[in-house]
Amino acid sequence: MGQFREVRSGRRVFQKLYITLMLWFVGRAIVAASKVDEDVKREFEALPDGLTFSLGVLPSGPRMVVRKEVGGKVRYLGQGKGETIDLDMTIKHMQAFFMIFSFQESTPTANARARLYVDGGVPEACAVVRVLDIVQVYLLPKFIAKLAVKRYPCWSWSRHLLGRSKVYLRTVTGI
Repeated sequence: MGQFREVRSGRRVFQKLYITLMLWFVGRAIVAASKVDEDVKREFEALPDGLTFSLGVLPSGPRMVVRKEVGGKVRYLGQGKGETIDLDMTIKHMQAFFMIFSFQESTPTANARARLYVDGGVPEACAVVRVLDIVQVYLLPKFIAKLAVKRYPCWSWSRHLLGRSKVYLRTVTGI
């Protein structure tokens, strides 16, 4: 038999950079939405105090970590190095994560195709996915958000406009 050389796949620098930036922005937007939106507040109230959840990509890709602190405050912890994770939501690989966060595939579709691993409580994971859906509706224009979420909500015009403005302002400024 002949000799074969091992071929390694590319590093996908653009995808990793895009996903890192998206996770940073979404992590901060979750905190902003927890201060602005009543539905997000309600979802976080149902979660136990001290819950730390993570959303990332295998094998060692970017990750965002968010914690609900005692008293109901929500904090974005960045990559969360050294943090104890109570709920770890991980996407199988970089390409699947890129499809979800470039809105080519919705979160429910990715879940149905077994691209999302959850290590932790299922009720908490469902609450986090609902929060992510609300945040995506705030961050994205309607024609893109319809691709990202299972059901686009029927909100009032003022909720869309004012809520979106507040979420964007708080996300960018960090207040």
